[in-house]
Amino acid sequence: MSPTRLLLPLSLLLLTACAAQPKHNVTVEEQSQCPLSLINGQNLILTLPSNPTTGYRWAIQDSAGGVLRTISPEVYSNPKDSGLVGAGGQSTWRFQTFATGNGRLRLTSQRPWEPEAEPAQTFDCTITVN
Repeated sequence: MSPTRLLLPLSLLLLTACAAQPKHNVTVEEQSQCPLSLINGQNLILTLPSNPTTGYRWAIQDSAGGVLRTISPEVYSNPKDSGLVGAGGQSTWRFQTFATGNGRLRLTSQRPWEPEAEPAQTFDCTITVN
């Protein structure tokens, strides 16, 4: 059998194997996407609406430290086409799963100088890593 005849079946087999693999990055933008079931080694990208010009900042209250590790700090970005001073944007965090088990990822949005006030927003997500 010629090598070119083997190329097509091997290519199809490789594509099938790749399609069966879970996505390496999982992006979450809404509370409704929770709870999450992830695989060890996957990256979790969390993006939440944010507007630090109002004084409200997201703070991690529970980082699911038993199953997630932070691979980048919060990164704030605003829409390039807004053109408005003080317009809201997004805060993004990147995590990676490193152990099997369960954890809780919880963030609150509030003004740092008002710690006794109720948070304006809360993100609370149960994470299961297999």
